[in-house]
Amino acid sequence: MRHVRRAAALAAIAATAFGTLTACSMQDAVCGGGEYPVAPVGSTGGACVPKDEEPPKGYVRYPEGKVPEKVGDTWDQYWETHVVDRDGTVRKAPADE
Repeated sequence: MRHVRRAAALAAIAATAFGTLTACSMQDAVCGGGEYPVAPVGSTGGACVPKDEEPPKGYVRYPEGKVPEKVGDTWDQYWETHVVDRDGTVRKAPADE
């Protein structure tokens, strides 16, 4: 009986670990394949641009090391409350954003 309980406990631990690991990989990407995310100047939000194109007028590339990759990741959440101004300076988003 002890072996059955141990096997059941190990199976439960393995299932939990598998669920935790796969949940991260199942997050949606911010942009599709062949695209990269860009930030609107002075506003929260974002858009996606084909990798072979420059950001459209009114958008900039995210600062290096602060690029959101998955919906809800650290940088995706950060950019909900921060903006890049026209000089490239990162600031807290205005309260009305």
